[in-house]
Amino acid sequence: MIETKELTKRFGDYLAVDRMSFSVEPGQVLGFLGPNGAGKSTTMKMLAGFLTPTSGSGKICGFDVETQPLEAKRQLGYLPEGAPSYGEMTVAQFLSFIADIRGLSGSRKTERTRDVLSRLDLNDVVGQQVETLSKGFKRRVGLAQAIIHDPKVLIMDEPTDGLDPNQKAEVRGLINAIARDKTIIISTHILEEVDAVCGRAIIINKGRIVADDTPAKLEALSRYHNAVTLRTSNTAALKSGLDAISDVASVEVDALTGHVSAFPKPGKSLFAQVNEMLRERALVVDEIQVERGRLDDVFRSVTAHKAA
Repeated sequence: MIETKELTKRFGDYLAVDRMSFSVEPGQVLGFLGPNGAGKSTTMKMLAGFLTPTSGSGKICGFDVETQPLEAKRQLGYLPEGAPSYGEMTVAQFLSFIADIRGLSGSRKTERTRDVLSRLDLNDVVGQQVETLSKGFKRRVGLAQAIIHDPKVLIMDEPTDGLDPNQKAEVRGLINAIARDKTIIISTHILEEVDAVCGRAIIINKGRIVADDTPAKLEALSRYHNAVTLRTSNTAALKSGLDAISDVASVEVDALTGHVSAFPKPGKSLFAQVNEMLRERALVVDEIQVERGRLDDVFRSVTAHKAA
C-alpha cells in the first residue's frame, strides 16, 4: 500500500532524508518515530506529494507520487502537522470545500460528509468557525478532511502533538476506529503513541532508518527487558539483597522515584529468585514488576548511537 525505494531529499547541502526504503502492508498501522529534525515530516510530505524527492521513489497503492501524482493522491488522506485549515470557514463549509476538491458531488458528497461528521462526533460544532474550536476539535476536523473521500491510505503527521491528555486519548481512539479499514502511517516523537495505536514502528535518525519492528520486539531490545523493578522504604537493604543474587548483572537505584531495578545476566530470569530473596530477608516492598522493556530506552540507544 505504501512503498519507498532509496527515497532521498536534500535542501542545498543538507541531507534531510537519506536513501530511505520501507513498505507498509494493507491494514497496518506504522509508527514513524524519530527525534526532532530526524526527517519524519519531510518523508511524509514527499509521500503526500507536497515535496519532490531529490532521488528515489515513493508509491501509494502502486502509483508513483512523482510521475502519477493525481492517481496517488486519490488513494491518500493526509493530515499535516497541526491540522491546518481555513479558520474563517465553518466546519460544514470547510468539509464541503474539501469534498469538492476531492471530486465528490451529489449523494456521494452528502453521504461521505454525514459519515465523517458522525464518526468524528462533529455534528454539534458543524456550524462553528474552525478557528473558534479547541485544539482537540480542530484535530477532529483535520481527520475528517483526510478521510472524507474514503482513502485506502492515511498519513498523519504528529496527530496528537500539543493536545492535553484527554484530547490525546480521544484522537487515539478515533485513529484506532479508523484503522480497521485503512493502512496508516503516523509520524510522531511521542513514544506512548506507538503502544496506543501502532502495530509496527520505524525509528529514524538523521534521515535514515535505525530500527524497524513491532513495538514488543523493539522493547525486547531494551536493557530493561526482563529486569525486575521494585520500590521499598528500605532501599539500601533491598539493593544489598539484589546484589547477592548470582543471576543479577547489575542493580540501579532511581534517585528521583526510589525504584530499584535489577538487571539479569543474558538469558536469565530473576522474578522467582527476587521473591525468594525478599522472603528470606523479610523485606517488604510496595511495588514489584517484571519489565517487558522500555521503548524510550531503545529510542535513546539507537538514535544516540547513530548520532555519535
